[in-house]
Amino acid sequence: MASGSIRIRIGAMLSIPGIRLGTSAFIADGWVGSFYPEGTGSAEYLGLYAQRFNTVEVDSTYFRTPALSTIHRWAEKTPEGFLFAAKVPHVITHQKVLVNCYREFHQFVETMDCLGDKLGPLLFQFPYFNKKTFKSGEEFVERLRPFLKKLPAGHRFAVEIRNKHWLSAPFFDLLRERGVAFALIDHPWMPRPTELFERFDPITASFTYVRWLGDRKEIEGKTKTWGKVIVNRESELAEWVGVLRKVQKLSVQIFAFANNHYAGHGPATVELFAKIWGGGGR
Repeated sequence: MASGSIRIRIGAMLSIPGIRLGTSAFIADGWVGSFYPEGTGSAEYLGLYAQRFNTVEVDSTYFRTPALSTIHRWAEKTPEGFLFAAKVPHVITHQKVLVNCYREFHQFVETMDCLGDKLGPLLFQFPYFNKKTFKSGEEFVERLRPFLKKLPAGHRFAVEIRNKHWLSAPFFDLLRERGVAFALIDHPWMPRPTELFERFDPITASFTYVRWLGDRKEIEGKTKTWGKVIVNRESELAEWVGVLRKVQKLSVQIFAFANNHYAGHGPATVELFAKIWGGGGR
């Protein structure tokens, strides 16, 4: 796909069997006029978004647990069957790093539970830790193990790490033991999906969680307005199509979300993935 603006038809639901496709957040600078019609007000964003996609990854929960009034508005503005994935607040993953944070965590989960049937997976997005925090991936696994044992039942959780040297059989075994999904991310610090699947079995739960993230620093050097494609990601997405076709055959539910930083315009990334999938991929 060439760089440039793209207009996506609001009102036509994008659907692939076994895959829920969406973006990271449902609004960004540049989306009005490129994704939402000109003149769209903020109160209309989510309702229009849900006409095109059947899931969204909520980014704002990374900063804080949302108010109950916000949760109720989200539920009211979306149709039956729509699912919200959400990031666990960074006080848990970045500041306290799973230590003495059960109060904050359970407050978050209880609040998100108010979405009822519209609650999708909850993501622990961990950063790249320096060796002052963890000397090794093994130390991280030992910190993670007791926390995962206390996860509340009846929820779907995913774990994202950003250090390829921490990928190991014990790490994946722990996630599999607890039924927690490993987040498959397209990020410069992590292996390409084909390489990852050649080395490990990263499907550790009844669902998998895909994030097309890209290189934030690189793309923000080119733009900070997210209304058009800046980076051609056709070959990368074709690779993802090939990998996820195999995952789909395992009868594993797939959630996949595109960040604006991946190519410049999250909705266009999802649109391109669906187009490649429909064309057979590679």
